[in-house]
Amino acid sequence: MGHTETTKTPIWTKSFNINFLTNFLVYLSMYLLIVLIASYTTTTYNASASIAGLVTGLFIIGSLIGRFTTGKYVNQLGPKKILICGLIFLIITQLCYFIEGSLLFLMFTRLINGIATGIITTATGTIAAYVTPPERKSEGISMFSLSLVIGTAIGPFFGLFLSNIYPIEVLFGLCLACGIISLITSLFIKVQFETTSKEQHSSLEKSKGFDLSNYLAKEAVPVAILMVLSGLTYSSILSFIKDYAEEINLVTVSSYFFIFYALSSLFTRPLAGRLMDNRNENVVAYPSFIFLILTFVCLYFTSSSWLMVVAGLCLGAGYGTISSIMQAVAIKVSPPAKYGVATSTYFIGLDLGIGLGPYLLGFLINSLSYASLYGLMAIVALITMVLYYLFHGRKVKESY
Repeated sequence: MGHTETTKTPIWTKSFNINFLTNFLVYLSMYLLIVLIASYTTTTYNASASIAGLVTGLFIIGSLIGRFTTGKYVNQLGPKKILICGLIFLIITQLCYFIEGSLLFLMFTRLINGIATGIITTATGTIAAYVTPPERKSEGISMFSLSLVIGTAIGPFFGLFLSNIYPIEVLFGLCLACGIISLITSLFIKVQFETTSKEQHSSLEKSKGFDLSNYLAKEAVPVAILMVLSGLTYSSILSFIKDYAEEINLVTVSSYFFIFYALSSLFTRPLAGRLMDNRNENVVAYPSFIFLILTFVCLYFTSSSWLMVVAGLCLGAGYGTISSIMQAVAIKVSPPAKYGVATSTYFIGLDLGIGLGPYLLGFLINSLSYASLYGLMAIVALITMVLYYLFHGRKVKESY
């Protein structure tokens, strides 16, 4: 009987599902607050717009700290232990939002909340690599990364929607509930993982001092550079799409922009992962970069609702797919013992792009129109595609 040849090892196992849910809830909490915290800072503490932006950005800085320091310890302690510790830390930081204090205390809370999120998402990304069948690794990572996409789409949408109905304390409570649910369910994750206490113990002893390789996987650094640039383009949409929509009188459609982005990603990501496993990453990467370029071309020329919708759909097929396959590439080019550090390296690049983007692009907005900014982002996306070819694409073989 030939059923063993055609039956594929399932991706959606219990551990994969719980890990998916955890990652979704964490990103839901992150993006639910990220769209509200600036206005909360200005109204509650009478802070200036620049200080409110700093409070928002401190979360990303914290996330970078969490990711940068976690990669090394994932290999030593195992991703599940790191995940549980990170979730306990997250719950504590979520409780800090309920403490009425100074603006300085809010800034501290945002920083440690970001650190906790960085720890957790590095752990969940590493777990995804280990609970996915080896022969379906790219497809599994693409499926898993949908948890991020859905969280980043639903979070801002519900954050803005619920803030019109309930006080922000209710939203703090919702984020706290997400953390508690994640902690309880994550206890049931099972991961086959060997720590570095045996084969690599001697090499760790040699690197008691500071060793950058304990925090960054050199194999994944080119991917991180690509994600800095991709994250920069995405941050231009996160930061300015609302203002741009007001300028061109498309506010109603823009409120659903990220929903179209999520719908497109839901369709393209599983397909992209399958193609990457069956063929190679180039088959997916180059069309994805083209869709990303088209996103900004549409935004540059948009003056009607349908072009805004097309831009959202292209963003899902472009950036949404790039962010998932690049995580898979970072893991693919790294040895299994460095999956945790590779995942951390990938996210460091992504966070740098999204975190620094609003500040860097904010200077350009003073001299450029929103349309011109998106035209510039189309050029940046084109440059990123060329760099992908130079860094990785030209080395990829046609079949494996």
